[in-house]
Amino acid sequence: MMRPLHAAFAVTCLLGMGMLVIAGGQALNSQPSAAIPSESEIVVDTDIGDVIFGEDVQDSEPDAPEALPQEPQPALPLRPIEPDIIAPPELEPAELERLPPREPLSDLSQAVPPKPKPNAEWQGATLFRPVASAAGRISAQDRAVTIAGIDLVAAGETCTDQGRQWPCGARATTAFRAFLRGRAVICDIPQEAGSGAFTVRCRLGKQDIGEWLVANGWARADADGPYAQAAEKAQKSGKGIYGHAPDLSGLPPAPPSGSVEPPKVPDSIIELPGPSETIPPMQPDDLPAPSR
Repeated sequence: MMRPLHAAFAVTCLLGMGMLVIAGGQALNSQPSAAIPSESEIVVDTDIGDVIFGEDVQDSEPDAPEALPQEPQPALPLRPIEPDIIAPPELEPAELERLPPREPLSDLSQAVPPKPKPNAEWQGATLFRPVASAAGRISAQDRAVTIAGIDLVAAGETCTDQGRQWPCGARATTAFRAFLRGRAVICDIPQEAGSGAFTVRCRLGKQDIGEWLVANGWARADADGPYAQAAEKAQKSGKGIYGHAPDLSGLPPAPPSGSVEPPKVPDSIIELPGPSETIPPMQPDDLPAPSR
């Protein structure tokens, strides 16, 4: 009798649950469709990440800034465009005044002055490998040249400095040879002139040889020559023959002449053991016979 009652209770529960499900579905369907917005009515604010429905779209938009009051612009005067009015007026040439050009802002834009052309007096003969016999006297290619405008210092001349004598002539010759160094010089000698002795001006490159000798004190300038001013500067500066005697205190004393015998030169650079023997020259019979 108990089993039929259990079956009836189970069937009743199932029916009740079915009725509840049906009633809930009907309740959902009975709500108005306007409560759920469509996709077209949903607006996403990308700045704050919130979802705004269609009713709040207008309220969420920022208010536009109020337009600032603009000041009234003055009206530009009207100008008629006609050739007779806008053309420059005619002026008389007497009313015009030419102003001098302004000075340049810098020297960079100015033209460079042309280089001076070589003087015609330097167009002379070229002497190759000159040899100096004294300060201001050279010889080359069968020509003996003495520099014009100077008073030579002889090679054997001596100068006095506070009671001491020193060979200023030898020093002047040595300095002049070091200046030349065998380089070619150009002297004011005509091209057609042959061999002989000449007293002319010469130059080494662009350097006047006479001026160099006088300026360094290795020659005296003529009274009426072109190097008088250079001689005054050399004398005031104490250069060359106008200077002091060289200090030779650090050098060893020179040996007296004739006290030391010169070293003997050996007959052969090869040292042979035993007594030195002379090797006899080869005879014709000792020579090998030529091969055929």
